[in-house]
Amino acid sequence: MRDILEPGLSLSARSITRGLELGGVASRKLATRLGLWSAGVLLNGCATYHALPLPGPGKLPDQLSELHGAPAARTTLDITTIERLVLLNNPDLRRARAEHKVAQAQMLQAGLLPNPALNGSLGYLISGVGDSTAWTAGISEDIRALVTLAPRRAAAKAAAAQVDASLLWQEWLTVGQARLLVVDLVEGEQLATVQRHSLDLLQQRSDRMRQSVTDGNHDLATAAPDLAAAADAQAASDDLQRRLLGQRHALNALLGLAPDAVVLLPTRLDLPAPDMTEIRQQMETLPRRRPDLVALQLGYQAQEATLRAAVLAQFPTLSFGYSASQDNSRVRNGGPAISFELPIFDRNQGNIAIARATRQQLHDEYRDRLNAAHGEIDALLAEQVQARAQLAALQPPLRGATNDVAHAEHAWQAGLIDLRGYVDLVAAAQSRQSAAIALEKAVLEQQVAIDTLVGAGMPASLPQDVIAP
Repeated sequence: MRDILEPGLSLSARSITRGLELGGVASRKLATRLGLWSAGVLLNGCATYHALPLPGPGKLPDQLSELHGAPAARTTLDITTIERLVLLNNPDLRRARAEHKVAQAQMLQAGLLPNPALNGSLGYLISGVGDSTAWTAGISEDIRALVTLAPRRAAAKAAAAQVDASLLWQEWLTVGQARLLVVDLVEGEQLATVQRHSLDLLQQRSDRMRQSVTDGNHDLATAAPDLAAAADAQAASDDLQRRLLGQRHALNALLGLAPDAVVLLPTRLDLPAPDMTEIRQQMETLPRRRPDLVALQLGYQAQEATLRAAVLAQFPTLSFGYSASQDNSRVRNGGPAISFELPIFDRNQGNIAIARATRQQLHDEYRDRLNAAHGEIDALLAEQVQARAQLAALQPPLRGATNDVAHAEHAWQAGLIDLRGYVDLVAAAQSRQSAAIALEKAVLEQQVAIDTLVGAGMPASLPQDVIAP
């Protein structure tokens, strides 16, 4: 009976063993597929690298119509249109806006949870008692990184908002720079017109005096003042033309245009006089309205969060997890695992000191910047009052000199006075007119500076999550 059953039992054992082998193969295939699928999912979420070659030399637009947002017809541009075109097309502002994406990426990185750490090892049996391969495996998480996560997120968020506020201030300063250039160009063209008229008369008198010297009617010493006056007028005109050309190039650069592009500007500017009472009221809200002050507040908040993170990081590095192992004799064990540093030498005291010193530096910088802003506005308001008073005082003598020129022109045409006397009267009147234009230019420049420093036209409070007290 035993002989009959043993072959059957042997056959059954082989069948079972074969089935287990087939099942193991299927299990390995399934495990392989699951592993490949998991790897595919992980790789699908990974970023890939793409090269971005540097561009070659480009060509600046030489027509105003090529700018983004430019008016369809060729027309004179007012200050409002110039401001809008500068914001849309200024190359420096386009580059600065890229900082927003960098700050957002940094905020994203700061908000990510720390990855858990996996560890494992294999110990192949080489000799001695045992019948299996030893192994160890574990998983752990950095607890200190979790403790400092919240302040690091807060610091990155405030830093991102600081970048946006700084960008807004840069845009505002660029607009103010465009306003100043428009004022300089418009007032400079008026002054150039006056200088050309005066230069023509002085050059005409100089030519006649030279001819008179040649004819022997006057000596060179008598003609010297007339010749010097014409030379000085020519030098002043040339200097003004150089300044105007540089200012046109600067305005074109702000607009992103080629230097020789033509931008038509108005012949006169009508900027209303500033309301002193309103400006004083706006000064009270400067910390919430001026982007540079808001940026400093946000930077201070970011540093506050950085200091909190540094204080929390003084506790030792702590990792908590679970580990398991098996030795070569198949004895297995597992349980919680913990590791931490002994804070004997490094308790993060250096980083805490740096963070505190940086916070104090930002605190003092904000205080000084706020005081300086009020001082600059007060000084400009006082200078504006003085310049407007001088401009008003210059108007009566300017009208008198203009009337003298009208009478002198009739007298010269009637032969009652010579060309020299007539030119002297015209030069005196045009000198007063040039002084009036220079004062008007100073008044407009001061007004633009006041509007820029006060943030005239900005909202009552910039949108933000928090403002430091």
